[in-house]
Amino acid sequence: MRDHSRWRKRALEALAIVAVIFGAQYWQTRGLPEGPAPVLAGTLLDGRPANLDDALKAAGGKPVLVAFWATWCPVCKAEDGNIESIARDHAVLSVAMQSEDVARHMRTRGLSFPTIDDPEGMIASAWKVNGVPAHFVIDGAGKVRFRTIGYATEWGLRARLWWAENFS
Repeated sequence: MRDHSRWRKRALEALAIVAVIFGAQYWQTRGLPEGPAPVLAGTLLDGRPANLDDALKAAGGKPVLVAFWATWCPVCKAEDGNIESIARDHAVLSVAMQSEDVARHMRTRGLSFPTIDDPEGMIASAWKVNGVPAHFVIDGAGKVRFRTIGYATEWGLRARLWWAENFS
């Protein structure tokens, strides 16, 4: 009987931890856009114009990962390699919000994914992003399929992109 009560206690503890994790994720993303993606347009670091509609067209109906980050964010630095890896085989459009010398930061860290500089945070504001990193998976029809705040693993983001591509 004693083993049964110990197992039950561990199961309840695990359930409580899972509930806290999902509750925190829900609370963090509650104000972020759902449905049709907001307008995303700006200038890439190399001076070319960029927007989400063009990224979706170039992706040929496949999903696009939109990633908001900042040069001053330690969590963003921890995951920028994940975004770089994903950008090798998926469409990515990133937004560096309220950051200084984004081009130098990317050069120093060996990053090449497409990045729009958002020094005043106007794009982030339109997307209701108040914290970074923030990730959105936009399906081929331009709808927000997934949204997360905080560190995201490469495989977690890849799984969301796969889901959006195969179950839209």
